[in-house]
Amino acid sequence: MPRTLGASGPAVSPLGLGLAALGRPGYITLGHGEDLGGGRSVEAMERQAHEVLDAAYRAGVRYFDAARSYGRAEAFLASWLKARGLRPEDVTVGSKWGYTYTADWRVDAERHEVKDHSLPTLRRQWGESQTLLGPWLRLYQIHSATFESGVLEDTSVREELGRLRDSGMRVGLSLSGPRQAEVLRRALEVQAGGSPLFSCVQATWNLLEPSAGPALAEAHAAGWGVIIKEAVANGRLTARNEDPSLRPLREVAGELGAPVDAVAIAAVLAQPWVSVVLSGATTVEQLQSNLRALEVRLGDEAHERLRRLIEPPETYWARRSALPWN
Repeated sequence: MPRTLGASGPAVSPLGLGLAALGRPGYITLGHGEDLGGGRSVEAMERQAHEVLDAAYRAGVRYFDAARSYGRAEAFLASWLKARGLRPEDVTVGSKWGYTYTADWRVDAERHEVKDHSLPTLRRQWGESQTLLGPWLRLYQIHSATFESGVLEDTSVREELGRLRDSGMRVGLSLSGPRQAEVLRRALEVQAGGSPLFSCVQATWNLLEPSAGPALAEAHAAGWGVIIKEAVANGRLTARNEDPSLRPLREVAGELGAPVDAVAIAAVLAQPWVSVVLSGATTVEQLQSNLRALEVRLGDEAHERLRRLIEPPETYWARRSALPWN
């Protein structure tokens, strides 16, 4: 059943595909390096990205998410859209600005991305995203907006984003860290030219870190689109993680005859304020497993058992920061 990205947004599929792990040779997802069976060259990774994109589209996925810092994710997505002859109305594409990819296609780089929420970066990266994705791009987001970067208080950035909004582009923001809810509530108040600036948020919500839920419900009630990332916590909520603390998830999955990752994603899809849940699949097999979530129905008793997995936000984000690039 198609959904819309907010009260007045474009049609989207319940499951979307994020290209964070498909656009660059190194990422923090558990076992990412093992998933690149075709190799880490640009050509091999583009082929793999296209294979996963093909499988996603065949399965009904219609929302695709990229960012300037995801290596060549935008370029891979653009080459796929053109090669398949897809029209802008056939899909909904979102991308993000605010981080610059700096790893130079190396997994062992000292820094993989650099954050900069300044006006010059917005203008430069908007031009780069437009050049690649042109008419397909429907949503442009601040990448990981935080209080520390000052982006929500930068008048020049707000005015520039307001011009994008007035041109017909949906403007949103993505969130990270233990203060997601606080940042989102501030963003709900931000205006440009006398009107609300944002109409979409992308945030982390999963069985380990659900703390932003009430604020996301408020955004949904305000008519915003709500996109959920890291539904499987960068692989921590998959069969790859043998941590004993995941026993409730494994038990529920076993009783339902469903993959662990599908149950984790189904728990997100069950939230009434969700527009799209992103799969971060790197292989067709992972994508197919994630898609099983659309068939999973969790009862009240299962939801209650899964609440045992919740970690304090500070613990969750510290563990995420410690995940190695691979």
